[in-house]
Amino acid sequence: MSHTSFLGIPVEGEITRSARVPQRPLSELRPLLTAVLDDDEVVEFGWQQYTPYFNDGDTCVFDAHSFWARTSAADDARADRRELEVGRYCNIHRTLGGHRLAESGEYPRPELPYEGADEERYRRVRALADAIDGGGFDDVLLEAFGDHATVTVRRSGITVEFYNHE
Repeated sequence: MSHTSFLGIPVEGEITRSARVPQRPLSELRPLLTAVLDDDEVVEFGWQQYTPYFNDGDTCVFDAHSFWARTSAADDARADRRELEVGRYCNIHRTLGGHRLAESGEYPRPELPYEGADEERYRRVRALADAIDGGGFDDVLLEAFGDHATVTVRRSGITVEFYNHE
């Protein structure tokens, strides 16, 4: 029994729908990116994006993740970017602050109150981090910067480097 069609051609059988996050346009990313770029304390930020070569038997799907931000004088330029990550499951950022997760409870564990000196700055950076890590802009990011990339954004420009993973 046909339950749908593709270009007017009947399609039969079971269709497994994707659980992919709905994609959003670049125009929705612009204000989040601009809010962070306009903050003189934020020197640079970035993320990795790639399609894994292997995913333990699951489908390998492109993903942008590991958002990090470096602030001015307080962050050592040599610091490992993993120490500068911002997001729900990241440690407290050493200059932006952040939220710890509750020690126990149902998944997802709730975030505890903000710890740090400038919650508004943290909220701006976190909004961009959540947008990048959330998957809603994966199509835009893949088109703009390609696969297997480390993206670094500064006011002076964007640098894309090949990301060697796995």
